[in-house]
Amino acid sequence: MFDHLVDLTEPICHCIDTQKASMLLFDTSGIEAWVTENNPQYANRIIKQLKAFKKAKGMDDSFDPYKAAYGSMPSHAAANPAIQQMYINGHFCYAYKFGIITNGLGIVRDISFYNKDFLEAHPDILVGKKSDSPDEDKSLDDSKALIPTLKDFFRKHPLINPKTFLGDAAFDSIEIYKYLLQEASFEQAYIPLNGRISLPESDCPLNKDGVPCCPKDPSLPMKREGSKSHLRCGLPTMKFVCPKMKWEYDKTTGKSKRVCHCENPCTESPCGRMFYIYPEKNLRACPGTVRGTAEWDSAYKIRVNVEKSISHFKDSFCVAGRKTQNEKMLHADLLLAGITQLMTVMVADKLHRHQYIRSLKPLIA
Repeated sequence: MFDHLVDLTEPICHCIDTQKASMLLFDTSGIEAWVTENNPQYANRIIKQLKAFKKAKGMDDSFDPYKAAYGSMPSHAAANPAIQQMYINGHFCYAYKFGIITNGLGIVRDISFYNKDFLEAHPDILVGKKSDSPDEDKSLDDSKALIPTLKDFFRKHPLINPKTFLGDAAFDSIEIYKYLLQEASFEQAYIPLNGRISLPESDCPLNKDGVPCCPKDPSLPMKREGSKSHLRCGLPTMKFVCPKMKWEYDKTTGKSKRVCHCENPCTESPCGRMFYIYPEKNLRACPGTVRGTAEWDSAYKIRVNVEKSISHFKDSFCVAGRKTQNEKMLHADLLLAGITQLMTVMVADKLHRHQYIRSLKPLIA
């Protein structure tokens, strides 16, 4: 029923806002279970012991009691191995992990449960050992779950063809860019960099946003000038020009031309340095868009909608805070929350009240 409602609400979302309906947002979270390990005293006791150990041994600040506590805690709850240790919103907990896909409007498109059945259906996923950093573990887990989740989603909904993907820095990997931009239907991937990138055999350094900079002054990013290819092979290119270049009108020819006004030019060309990037050769540097631009900032802000949907499911639909260890019950509650949101979309469309597609109470009132 949930998957059928997703197909029914897809055209409604496109009628409301085609651009946002063509976006796909992904994030993971967890539903905390009613187990002993989730008692705050359980973690605080371990952290307190490690702090005392650090003080007694006279250790320096390189020893982090919180990371050490994370490493010493069991990977799953004693009551149920399916209740895994997670690091959510800055705190440790033992929860059932799930992934949620929404469109740019924040309307749920898919819910995946990362349990034993999911791992058996995707034997290519390798579950590694726990590292010392909870943030790093979360990144590794999320990156491994993304591609199998999207493959399952497209198999269930072959008529849904999103064009833009939005995710956090946990998905900054070459394998994910290759799948999104070459194997799937996405044309753009808004993913922040999780570290510096470089271009091989290039004298133009890249800044933290992946934009080429002046060879003599890395603090000056080059200006982007179009993305159309002028190559015979038709390969797409991204053109960047000198940051101190200006277009000037020539009265004698009646045309405008590029003029470089750099005091210390890096090339003899009067137009200044021009640099081309071939996205298909470096998808991580050029994921169909340019980081650090106003377009990027405006589009990436939409990613918060998937976090709002997760919060909405947990708080408004009371999925979180259940005093139960029953995995099937928690999964059923989450699916029912998704069905409720999709039904709200359909009712709001019939009443011509699209502003209430995510607000059940005002719609009823």
